[in-house]
Amino acid sequence: MTEVKFYDPGFKPEGHLAYSVITARFEDKWIFVRHRERTTWEIPGGHIEEGESSDMAASRELMEETGAIDFVLICVATYSVENNGNIGFGRLYYAEVARLGVIPDSSEIEEAILTDDIPENLTWYEIQPHLFRKVKDFLGETGAI
Repeated sequence: MTEVKFYDPGFKPEGHLAYSVITARFEDKWIFVRHRERTTWEIPGGHIEEGESSDMAASRELMEETGAIDFVLICVATYSVENNGNIGFGRLYYAEVARLGVIPDSSEIEEAILTDDIPENLTWYEIQPHLFRKVKDFLGETGAI
């Protein structure tokens, strides 16, 4: 069973932060991406590289995976995912994107979509609805997902 927990944005776990995940919106539509080796949709994000802060990783991943050029990034929460006794930590962000360019050719992302709500066909279906709901709650947009 997978369990997702949320903490204050500045929470520093005993382990290290591994991921930055960015729930992003452009022109009142949510941005989801599809990895070139998968058929499912994901919230943009990825690993925090050595020497990189979670904020730096969030900006880099958003640009690499969506082509975002101009955006405002807000840290919503630190989160943990526990699965089969293993636990990992990440930071969850919200981005309001003002301008989109093209996804770089070097990206592992094949395409991005703009949608009114979370897609049904998710890569990380046990995790991403929790992250999406947390951002919507943060924005005051409660309701069923």
